Amino acid sequence: MYSSGFTGIGRYVFELIRNLALLKTEDEFVCFLNSAEFEKFKKPADNFRAVSVNARHYSFAEQTNFLSILHQEKLDLMHFTHFNAPIFYRGRSVVTIHDLTLSKFPGKKMTKPIHRMAYNLVLRRSVAHARKIIAVSEHTKQDLHEIFKTPFGKIQVIANGVGSEFRPAIPTGISRRQLIQKFGIYGGYLLYTGVWRNHKNLLGLLTSVAKLHQERDFKGQLVITGRADPVYAPQIFTAIKKLKLTDVVVFPGLVSDPELVSLYQSARAFVFPSFYEGFGLPPLEAMACGVPVAASNTSSIPEVCGKDNAAFFDPENTDEMAEQIWRVWNDEKLRATLRERGLRRVEDFSWVKMAREVLEVYHQAKE
Repeated sequence: MYSSGFTGIGRYVFELIRNLALLKTEDEFVCFLNSAEFEKFKKPADNFRAVSVNARHYSFAEQTNFLSILHQEKLDLMHFTHFNAPIFYRGRSVVTIHDLTLSKFPGKKMTKPIHRMAYNLVLRRSVAHARKIIAVSEHTKQDLHEIFKTPFGKIQVIANGVGSEFRPAIPTGISRRQLIQKFGIYGGYLLYTGVWRNHKNLLGLLTSVAKLHQERDFKGQLVITGRADPVYAPQIFTAIKKLKLTDVVVFPGLVSDPELVSLYQSARAFVFPSFYEGFGLPPLEAMACGVPVAASNTSSIPEVCGKDNAAFFDPENTDEMAEQIWRVWNDEKLRATLRERGLRRVEDFSWVKMAREVLEVYHQAKE
């Protein structure tokens, strides 16, 4: 699942490998990579090596080819950094569960019975067979216990970190003028970053922004980053047209890390309207860049953000969402308070701390 392109799990694995290397342990690490990343991978220390695996995620080849390669390596311990492990792997393992979104919000990509069956089989097997389970939040730990009856003692909560590049006023080589020229951002704006899926509640966000334009003196834009998912994009584009937001919403697409940092730093507020998150890294990245946050009061989001560090709303209530966005947008005193609290909050999250705690789990699981 490693990726230098920084999707959610890709970033987790990238930061885990990079920070394990900083710990200078005597353990040897074997990194299994698909072809594209294998070609680009540079080992971060002498005790790391890479193995090429030609198996697409969630595929039959992942259950067979990857399994064969794992057996050849004769590992002391395997860390599956997502639930998609070969179900017939019998070696010692640790698995990270980032969320149980597909169990709660299957959406349009999990409609076929065979897909649902395969997902549940692989997930249940991974959780049951692992010696230790790493959950990225207390909320995910509770979900594992409720859905799979997993003993609490088997689950270790290890939070994600925030990269040092996400900071206020760090030069990124990309100016505000360049952002305007490249993306068409002409004034103050709200920012959303993430994938386009039902549980992210983009339709609710669009409805709330439309209310602000219709009922308040709101002149801002809404910037939505990420790939336009072909399954979900049509309903989003239809809603934008219906709500008369064509000139309001900006789609930069997938952006580079320096561009993302600049988009955070220049935003007037960050909005995170999800119905469900196993962790929710973007609000922390926004806080680290000194941006006030308005976010859902559901799942792990208050746990991660801290109850007093963001303006929370019920994601099912678009009037309440619009009101909280307006408060953050318009109340400079509140913005300053949230900015200060957010910067303090992110000090609790570190990738090197995450890697150190994961290494402890490895040693426990090998015994």
